[in-house]
Amino acid sequence: MNFRAWISGSFIAAAFCCLADDGSTAYNFLDVTSSSRVYGLGGINISLIDDDINLIEQNPAFLGPELGKQVGVNYMRYLGDSDFAGVRYGMAAGEKSAWAVAVQYFGYGEIRGTDETGADIGSFSPKDIYVAGTFGHDITDRLRGGITLKAIYSSYESYTAFAMATDLGISYFDSDRDLSLSLVITNLGGQLKRFNDVYDRLPVDVRLGWTQGLGPYPFRISVTAWNLTKWHLPYTDAGDGSADTMPEEKDSFGSNLLRHLVFGMEFMPADAFYVGLGYNYKTRTDMSAYSRTFLSGMSMCAGFNANRFSIGGAVAQPHSGAMTFMFNLRMTL
Repeated sequence: MNFRAWISGSFIAAAFCCLADDGSTAYNFLDVTSSSRVYGLGGINISLIDDDINLIEQNPAFLGPELGKQVGVNYMRYLGDSDFAGVRYGMAAGEKSAWAVAVQYFGYGEIRGTDETGADIGSFSPKDIYVAGTFGHDITDRLRGGITLKAIYSSYESYTAFAMATDLGISYFDSDRDLSLSLVITNLGGQLKRFNDVYDRLPVDVRLGWTQGLGPYPFRISVTAWNLTKWHLPYTDAGDGSADTMPEEKDSFGSNLLRHLVFGMEFMPADAFYVGLGYNYKTRTDMSAYSRTFLSGMSMCAGFNANRFSIGGAVAQPHSGAMTFMFNLRMTL
């Protein structure tokens, strides 16, 4: 079976699996990007085309022979004492294909453990790790497909679990119009070893992406639709936080629509430099029960590109007590 027929069949089968996904999930750390550029553009972006191996975590169809011998390193200081880090390496496989491997670590700091009486029994450091392999192939001059396979290990105190997940991606890029369209299905798979008797589901998702350059102007805009396996994404609005304010559940058409969309804009005055701004309405509304600020839901990124080297960073403040930042490094060996 050729690659084109294989990936078409895979998408059809995966779509039926996603339609049945209407329950709660675990492993939501898999939705945390390892790209500072994507983090600054709202945290989800599957249609941003660039010569950067850090981007293939969002869409395996970004991987091609032009990313051969690239190494990508990422570090993120997340909420609380959480630290995330990883490394990714790509290699060309002929003129139309490429493969890549990655390791990503999610550490959540040190937590004090107690027994049922409240007595201290020592501390532990919960963590998640995944190892991934990605393959990308040019189907036509403008269409590329890709697949990522992830082996996921979790360790929380004395409990461990193991899962397997697959991402499928397809990307269309028209360089003449600076137009990119993408479809990604993420985290197909399941647990092979459970923490206990409860089966934790992976956060399976269908995502659509659109990125468009603005012709002679040095701007590029992106809109990404995610959480497309379900329409209703209600949230609780805590109001102004005063004692006489009752929390209210929001589930209107407008709020559901916006909670499915992530918006990003980049300013690129030169090929070697970019600045980006993103807005994620879901992040903002998820923080409504906390001390969110005007910047909640917004994120920013900037980066510098050279011929064989690039560096990028991003910052966001989901609420007043949490400033997060991410750092990326990309090198061509």
